[in-house]
Amino acid sequence: MKISESFEDLVCWQKAYQLKQRIRVEVLPQLPPKEQFELKSQIVRAARSATANIAEGWGRFHFLDSSRFYYNSRGSLAEIIDHLIEAKDEGYISVDLYEGLKSQVLEAIKVLNGFIFYLKREHAKTNVKN
Repeated sequence: MKISESFEDLVCWQKAYQLKQRIRVEVLPQLPPKEQFELKSQIVRAARSATANIAEGWGRFHFLDSSRFYYNSRGSLAEIIDHLIEAKDEGYISVDLYEGLKSQVLEAIKVLNGFIFYLKREHAKTNVKN
């Protein structure tokens, strides 16, 4: 695997970005004004955090430092599912939209996990004692 020239080249970032865009278009407009500073704000922060942490991790030099940000991104993706459950339970979004978004979040987590494991393997190869 070649080193990407930008975090935007990372499939894990692309998946999180696509999710963020879909949330912006399909979920946020459905939330009532009373949720402006509650659920809406939290969903936006979690979606932004998912992509931002991947970007920041990519920008770090040391493996242990960068991996911490990838784990934070994974946590933000999981947080999105919780917020979507709340939106579904409150009747703001349909079950179908929830299921589709949950599937998309889980796919983003799966790809991010693959990237984390890839980095761990590469790090282990470079630190093998002879």
